[in-house]
Amino acid sequence: MWIPLLIWMLHLMILTEGQDNTRRSSSVSRVCPAGCVSCSALNGCLSCKPRLFFHLELDGMRQRGSCLSSCPQGHYGRRFPHISTCTRCKDECASCFSEHFCTHCHPGHFLFGGKCGDSCPIGFTANTVLCECTVHCEVGGWTNWGPCIRRSSARPYRRGQETRDRQVLKSPSVSGDPCPPVSQIRKCVNRKRPKSPKLHLTLLE
Repeated sequence: MWIPLLIWMLHLMILTEGQDNTRRSSSVSRVCPAGCVSCSALNGCLSCKPRLFFHLELDGMRQRGSCLSSCPQGHYGRRFPHISTCTRCKDECASCFSEHFCTHCHPGHFLFGGKCGDSCPIGFTANTVLCECTVHCEVGGWTNWGPCIRRSSARPYRRGQETRDRQVLKSPSVSGDPCPPVSQIRKCVNRKRPKSPKLHLTLLE
């Protein structure tokens, strides 16, 4: 009498436990965002799928984890053997490629050589709009006009062209003023008349 009753109660306990596990599993699947391997309702993602970056962000008074294909603005990605994480850039960097290489700066700082400083080196202009140190093109003086070269050597034309050049002393940065033309060509008149062909006389004996 008691044995069938015990078997029935044990079966009921196993069935109830299985239903609870199913509820917990379905509840976790609803809470976990895409890309998470494990998560909690309070803290979000706890671990990520391979190649995704684990990122912690403040949500009120607590931190929540998320799994991202790339790190958000102001962070850079770091990969380790078992986890990839997002790390915050330095305070003066608005965005960065790594811990020591900024790509954009916050207002009041200027990008130069991958670093954000509060001023620019000598010879550079502080661009307050782009927050970077800008280099404008600088060129030297013109050389003297070159010789007047005829357009065609086959005909005795007196008109030709002459050129002059100048050198670039400082190449511009991406946002700097571009270089003006460094070569000029103008028409000219060749004042030297073409030499007439020499006559070779052969004396007949």
